[in-house]
Order: sequence, then structure tokens, then C-alpha cells
Amino acid sequence: MDLAKKWHEDLVKERLVKGLEKNGFEVQIYPDCQAALTQILASIPLAATVGIGGSKTLQEVGLPEALARRGNLLYDHSKASSPEEAQKIRRQQLGADIFLTSTNALTLDGKLVNTDGVGNRVAAMTFGPARVIVVCGLNKLVADVPAAMQRIENIAAPINAKRLNKATPCTQTGYCCKCNVPDNICRVTTIFNKKPSQTKIEIVVIEENLGY
Repeated sequence: MDLAKKWHEDLVKERLVKGLEKNGFEVQIYPDCQAALTQILASIPLAATVGIGGSKTLQEVGLPEALARRGNLLYDHSKASSPEEAQKIRRQQLGADIFLTSTNALTLDGKLVNTDGVGNRVAAMTFGPARVIVVCGLNKLVADVPAAMQRIENIAAPINAKRLNKATPCTQTGYCCKCNVPDNICRVTTIFNKKPSQTKIEIVVIEENLGY
């Protein structure tokens, strides 16, 4: 084990936790996906309805599958058979007991930065479900809000646009071109400077590279 590297990593995590807690968020850090999955599942009642925000991270952790397997009612628009059904499910997510999602970026001083195309994810994170669980890998950690925007424009947005088969310039260039096309997925940006006053938000950080 590289003790100097571990020393620095521990300091970074300590700074992150202090920043998040100062801003009103609850935070837990887990070494891997399995540890996080076990604890998150244990914290969600079987009777709870759960909204699923569009998130590669949640898929990689295995949360939607595990919740469905044990019988929780999920509002997951990725499973919809039509655009109309997807829109209906997005609205149901706003009334779920718990909303699960990830974040595009997490700053060292405890802010969450997210950019959406439809807006259902950032809407549900802000107000609606009484409890929100945000799951993210340490790869989402950045220095500050400007760095978060750079991460979104140069990593998260182009990869997500490619994943969703969007006809946007970034799917060709790999970086944001400030486009104004119908398939643009960068329409709403939120910065959580602090936890919304009426929403409980728990941040679950996993010490792995997850999602986009």
C-alpha cells in the first residue's frame, strides 16, 4: 500500500464529507458497489415506491434490478414501451416515496451540479419525494462548480448523448459544441449549493469509477 497516496485520498474524502455535511446533506462512503448496494437495500422499506432517475451508475451498482427482484414498486421510465408511457412514469417519480439517482458532478466543498434534457431528474431531486438517495463514484468528484461544468460538457453530456443515440454535434466531437438542435440534452442545469429545505438527500459515494 502506498501510504502517502492513501494519506492524500483520506484527506480528500474527509474534506468532501465536511463540505457535504456543512451544506445539509447526509453522506456515506463505501469501498465498493457491493457494500453500497447492501446498505442501500437495507435502508429502503419493501413497501416503499421508488423512482429511478436515468443513471448508468445505478445500473452498474445493480440497484434497480435488486429492488425489482425483491418486490418494490419502481417508477423507471427506461422500461417504458412508448414516449407517452415514459412521460407518465416521469411524473409518477415526483410522487415516489424515495427517488434514486446519481449526479453529474460533486464538488469538494459539497455541491451537486446536474444538467438535464427533460428535467425530471433534477425536479425529483429538488422537491417531490421526501427522500432522495444520490449514488456516485469518486470519478464524479471535482474541485468546484466551474470544474463541474467542464466535466458535464466534456464527459457526461457527450457520452450520455451517444448512449441515447442523440443527433447532437457532441456525439461526433466528444465535447460540448453549445448546440441548438432538437436533440440537445443540456437544457436545465441545477446547482445544489445546499440541501433543499424540505427534502432529505443522502449522498452515497463509492470508491470506484462509475457511470458518466
